Parts: sequence; structure tokens; C-alpha cells
Amino acid sequence: MNEKEIKRKSAGYGLAAVLATVLAASQITTASAQTMDASLARAYNGNPTLNSQRAAVRATNENVPQALSGYRPRITASADIGASLTDANQPGAGNSTSRLAPRGAGVQIDQNIFDGGRTRSSVSQAESQVLGARATLRNTEQNVLLDAATSYMNVLRDTAILNLNRNNVEVLEEQLRQTRDRFQVGEVTRTDVAQAEARLSQAQSAEILAESNLKTSIARFRQNVGVEPKQLAPGRPIENLLPKSLPAALDIALIGHPAVIAALHGVDAAELQVKVTEADLYPTVGVRGLVAQRYDSQIFGDNRFSASAVATLTIPIYEGGQVYSRTRQAKETAGQRRIDVDTSRDTVRAAVVSAWGALDAAKAQIIAAQAQVQAAETALAGVREEAKVGQRTTLDVLNAQQELVIARSTLVTAQRDRVVASYAVLSAVGRLSAETLKLKTAVYDSRKHYDQVKGLLWGTQVPDGR
Repeated sequence: MNEKEIKRKSAGYGLAAVLATVLAASQITTASAQTMDASLARAYNGNPTLNSQRAAVRATNENVPQALSGYRPRITASADIGASLTDANQPGAGNSTSRLAPRGAGVQIDQNIFDGGRTRSSVSQAESQVLGARATLRNTEQNVLLDAATSYMNVLRDTAILNLNRNNVEVLEEQLRQTRDRFQVGEVTRTDVAQAEARLSQAQSAEILAESNLKTSIARFRQNVGVEPKQLAPGRPIENLLPKSLPAALDIALIGHPAVIAALHGVDAAELQVKVTEADLYPTVGVRGLVAQRYDSQIFGDNRFSASAVATLTIPIYEGGQVYSRTRQAKETAGQRRIDVDTSRDTVRAAVVSAWGALDAAKAQIIAAQAQVQAAETALAGVREEAKVGQRTTLDVLNAQQELVIARSTLVTAQRDRVVASYAVLSAVGRLSAETLKLKTAVYDSRKHYDQVKGLLWGTQVPDGR
């Protein structure tokens, strides 16, 4: 590698080359590139965390039919059979022996008429829990998609930085070779050779670190997306999906963010729990029907049939203070849930402001980094020319080369930060979803399973509501 080749690989490796580093590193082809949308769709369908939360929603759906069971009758059947032997000795009557096989069967029906509003409140509470679980699912979906997008861009960034460091090692190896040649003819001192050797060792260490960082990012990608990253296409920001201003983003987030909605449903469920608990203090009214058939109850061969319908009224008088304590406890929990809403709103507000600021900063950093790269390239070219005529030392050339590598790495990082920040803003306002991104995948409908189980009266088979 001669002097011209060094210039081409270092100073000539300009902005266009930096922007294309990711493509070159991943050996992209238009037909086979793995895109951001495809990776997000795979994460949406197969991420274990998201699938676990979907299962949690389906489990929560079952609270509704459980609560509705309070309106329905409870029917029980019973049967018994036994044997009895009676040996009696009565004065004047002598001995008598009775052998019986008492047996019978019966059916009992209990129907609730009034339970102090417990069932009605339980049903409303279960429905609030379902809506809260759906909101939590949407929030989990956002987090999974954001993690997948972040890991995607991290792989691209670390691949580009690794390529930059490998290129830097090649340049410094040639620089060291030429410095040693010049030392042999007395143009430079031993100090110049040592400086070139030190800078090469530093570059090799940076290359090893960059390779390690890339391996970590690949592992995170595998964890979030479910496959190894291969031939990743460049990621692009989604700023066209974002609100036009920070105040607009805050207004949307504070009203519609899934975390806020889940907290509000948590308040509803907690307040309804107060009513459920208070119902234990109210009278209950019910009807009990009983049909029974008995044989050999008292004498051999007897046959008795009985049927009854009884209305019952139960009035609690005093239960030791337990219900009163549980009611006060439920009220305190409801107060805690109301505070949790404020906490969620504060958290969402902070996330929106932080993500918006990060996006603005990334845009500004890209502009600054582009200018930094251009200036570093110009400076390196000038230092090399001055070094030829003895106005610059080898250390000056090495420093200029290092500054150019740093500038290019900064530009790559800023480009990654802009894409990730755009996804973070969309997540912070509560709109990062498969529908918003228009991913080419079937959207999970949590209402399907709810509709399947809400009216089920019996059966243990799990509906296919996935």
C-alpha cells in the first residue's frame, strides 16, 4: 500500500462511505436483505415476553364468566347407600332383629336472588380487569417492538464501527511500515516509530472491543427478534408517524398511553372491590329447591319421595369486625391506585420529553458529526502534505487519523440514535404498534378469546383464541 492508497482509505473514506458502511458490512442485496419491518413482525409474533402477556390476558378474561356465575343456579346431586343392623330386646316382646339397606339420591338447586350487589360489582370489576390487561398488553407490545428496533439498529451501528476500526488498523499498519522505512534512512527518529506502534496497538484494542460489542448486540437481537441477524437493511426513522410538536405529543400520551389507561382501569377495579367487600354486610336472599328419593329409611321396603322449595333470608349481624376491616383496606387500596395514575402520567410525561429531546439531539448531532467528518478529512489531508515537507511530525498525522475515526464513529452513532429515538417517541406517546407501523403480519385480537369464553356455561376445553 503506497501513500496514495493510504490517503484513499483514510481521508478518501468520506461521508458517502460512512453512510454505506452498514450496507457493506452486512453484504446487503436488495432481494435478500432482512428489513426492520420484517424483524419487528417476527418479534411481534414470536417474542416470549409478548406471548406470555397475551396468555395473561386470556387468563384474565376468565374472570368475567367466573363473576357471571353468581347470577346462575348451583346444582348438586348426591347419593348414598349403607347397611344397618338393629338387634332389640324389649320386655314382653322378645328379641327383634332388623336388617336394612338405607339408600337414596337427591338433587339440590340453589339460586341467588339478591346478594347485596356482590355479583353485579364482581362482573364490573372483572370487565375492568380485562380492559386493564389489554392496555398492559399494548404497553408490553410497545416495549417489545422498541427493544427489537433498538437491537436492530445496535447491530447496524456496531457492524459499521467494527468496519471503521478494521479499516483504521489497516491504515495504521501501513503507516507503521512506512515510518520504519523512513527511520531506516534517517528521516524520522525512533520516537516516531514508537508512536506509530503505540497507535496501532490502540487501534487493534479498539477493534477487539468493537467486535465484542457487536457480538453482544447480535445476542440481544436474537433475544428480542428470535433469529440471528443476517444481511440487515438500513433502518430509517419514522418521524412521519410522530406528532408535529412536543405539546401535541404530551396531550396524546397523557390521555391515550396504555400505561395510563391500565392505571385508570386499576382504579375502577379497586373501587369496585370496595363494593364487593361491603356486600358481605348486606342481607342475602335466595331460593333452594330439593328433590330426594329414599329407600329402607326406617323399615324394610319403605319408599319415600320428598320435594321442597324454600326461600332463605340471611342477615349478617356481627362477624367479629373482619368485613369492616377488609372494607377499609379496600378503600385504602383504591386510594393507592388513584395515586398510581398520577405516577403513571408523570412517568409517561418524562418519557415523552426525554425521547423528544433525544430525537432533537440526534438530528443536531448528525449535522455536527457530518461537519466534523468533513473537517477531519480536510485536516488529515493537510497534515499529511505538511508532514511530507517536514512541517508536521508523525504524531500529528496519527492524531489527525484518530480524530477522523472518532468523527466517523460519532456520525454512525448519531444516525443510529436518530432512528431509535423516533421509535422511542412513538412508544412514549403510546402509538407504537403493529397497526401504526403497518407491519405485514396478522394483528393479535384480544377480544376474540374474550367473546369465546364470556358466555361459556361449561366445558374445560381451552378455546383457540390465540
